[in-house]
Amino acid sequence: MSSDPMFQRTQDFGDQPTEIRETDHYQHEYVHDFVQRWDDLIDWDGRAASEGSFFIDVLRKYGCETVIDAACGTGFHSVQLLRAGFEVASVDGSPQMLTKAFDNARERGFILKTVHTDWRWMTRDMVGRYDAIICLGNSFTHIFNEHDRRRTLAEFYSMLKHDGILILDQRNYDALLDGKTGGPSHKFYYCGEGVSAQPEHVDKGLARFRYEFSDDGSVYHLNMFPLRKAYVHDLMHQVGFQRVTTFGDFQSSYRESDPDFFIHVAEKSYLSADEDDDVSE
Repeated sequence: MSSDPMFQRTQDFGDQPTEIRETDHYQHEYVHDFVQRWDDLIDWDGRAASEGSFFIDVLRKYGCETVIDAACGTGFHSVQLLRAGFEVASVDGSPQMLTKAFDNARERGFILKTVHTDWRWMTRDMVGRYDAIICLGNSFTHIFNEHDRRRTLAEFYSMLKHDGILILDQRNYDALLDGKTGGPSHKFYYCGEGVSAQPEHVDKGLARFRYEFSDDGSVYHLNMFPLRKAYVHDLMHQVGFQRVTTFGDFQSSYRESDPDFFIHVAEKSYLSADEDDDVSE
């Protein structure tokens, strides 16, 4: 099998898959065959119905017009935002995903402005400042290295205008690590029928997920870092973001163990000392 992610068709985690904890490994996880099945997993129509206008409403609330879709995947959110009138730069570190995203958008009458880049060096590959960056699909938890997480958030911060916002989501790893959930409900994010997406292994340094498609029995895996919500809040503040508001499955009020996903909205706009607070219901 070629070591070039562009030509990989099958995953190869070796004999000890739970030992693979490298930030760059995601490129080898999103092999051709898995990318071709990704839309079966998320189900564009089901996903659109489950999240409604949440992200569009948040962006409009902050007066955003230009958006970086930093983990565009197969293009779902890029297309949704273009359809709503936003100017979008579609970014991904996986060339396989970008190719699929471009094709998906073209089939729906849109041409994506795609950028293949590593988040850690985004300012090297992109110019300008944007009103918002969205980093969705649990993508930030592909990063296993502490320094790389800080670097990535600093790059996001730098790419934003002075009053820009970052919208970043993550699985509710707190519930998984604390044994308070059996796994995702597939109610909001992974809506495809005939697809199972469940945690296969969870420890404090790895959440390994198994994706199985019932029609042909194909199985794929993703190795992610289980970030706790409070840690993400703290990291955002350390790189300069001010107020951070967290939603649970698109709701402002929730019990900590209930949501499948947390969605953080981090504001860059400067707050005075007496205004500096987090909102996390």
